[in-house]
Amino acid sequence: MLLLVGYVIVLAASVGTYAVHGSLGALWVPLEYLAIIGLTTGYLVASNGPRSLKAVLGAIPSVLKGTPYNKALYMDLLALLFEILSKVRKEGLMSIEGDVENPEASPIFSKYPSIMKDHHVVEFITDYLRMMVGGNLNAFEIENLMDIEIETHHAEAHFPAHMMQSTAGAIPAMGIVVAVMGVVNVMGSVGAPPAVLGKMIGGALVGTFLGILLSYGFVEPIANQLNRQVEEGSKIYHVIKAVLLASMNGYAPQVAIEFGRKVLYSADRPSFIELEEDLKSRKGK
Repeated sequence: MLLLVGYVIVLAASVGTYAVHGSLGALWVPLEYLAIIGLTTGYLVASNGPRSLKAVLGAIPSVLKGTPYNKALYMDLLALLFEILSKVRKEGLMSIEGDVENPEASPIFSKYPSIMKDHHVVEFITDYLRMMVGGNLNAFEIENLMDIEIETHHAEAHFPAHMMQSTAGAIPAMGIVVAVMGVVNVMGSVGAPPAVLGKMIGGALVGTFLGILLSYGFVEPIANQLNRQVEEGSKIYHVIKAVLLASMNGYAPQVAIEFGRKVLYSADRPSFIELEEDLKSRKGK
């Protein structure tokens, strides 16, 4: 939503202020718009394979949605991990084998629909719980594997943002190309009256105007929003990692989830008392 608010402010500050002392009709040069859109589309197609292009186009609509990563989600996550680890402590690692193999049918996982919505997170949790049940890897080996997986996920998730950042950097150059084509057209009409030449030159400069405005006012904010989403989306994996490793190193569930709580950003981090009260209230459900 804030992206759209920002767009309105950008348009008001640029086109709106221009309208006070200029003619909006002078900015309407359809072929300039068509050329900019075509060049940008060509840049995206030429810079990506089919899978990469699909990832970029699929990521763009997500910037209009609110972030799912908030305090409520993380409290659900910590409560889920606490419940699983408490079961392990009471009944042993083999007691969660059914939960790990089929989380959709698990009475524990099914309590937390907000977590179940993200199959990547569920897969991350169950994969490492499965390794813990197998008992063949120590905490050091699992930590290294977690780091590699998180790094891979982070790099993959960052690609659309990097691509949009690259596109934002290219669009002003596209605007210059369009402007130069307009100037070439003007040079071929040097015998025309000054009023006609002025209109043609103004139309050519619209290309430069469009390139800069679209780049810094519209495309780069999308790249920044995508980067923010990636950083927020990566934090949940670090929380899971901290909790599971603490458990593997012998800490009680109450202490293990405290490791995870400390990993959270301050805006999303419940207090110790807040989390403790939340866990107590869930026991009665």
